[in-house]
Amino acid sequence: MMFIYLATLSVSIACLALIDWRYKLAFWHNARQTTLTITATIVMFGLWDFFGIAFGIFYHGNSPYSLPFTIAPEFPLEELFFLFLLSYCTLLVYRGIGIWRSRI
Repeated sequence: MMFIYLATLSVSIACLALIDWRYKLAFWHNARQTTLTITATIVMFGLWDFFGIAFGIFYHGNSPYSLPFTIAPEFPLEELFFLFLLSYCTLLVYRGIGIWRSRI
């Protein structure tokens, strides 16, 4: 039961990768630039999370669907997967709309 959230995030990322592969939006368009963009975004939001944790705004909670351990205090492993999903999805939407608008 505790791996459900991580599994859901992983399946969602895999589905985004299929969309990316089909339409060549990010990794299959320019892997280096995509990697740099997503890494920078994860670092930025990761720092945001760490500041939120330090100020007592964010906390891990006790969900039966998440893993019982954290990378750092109150920072679950799933957060990295979520930040990747958020960044990747945003990048795909941005690129997709840009391509769609150029065809109009």
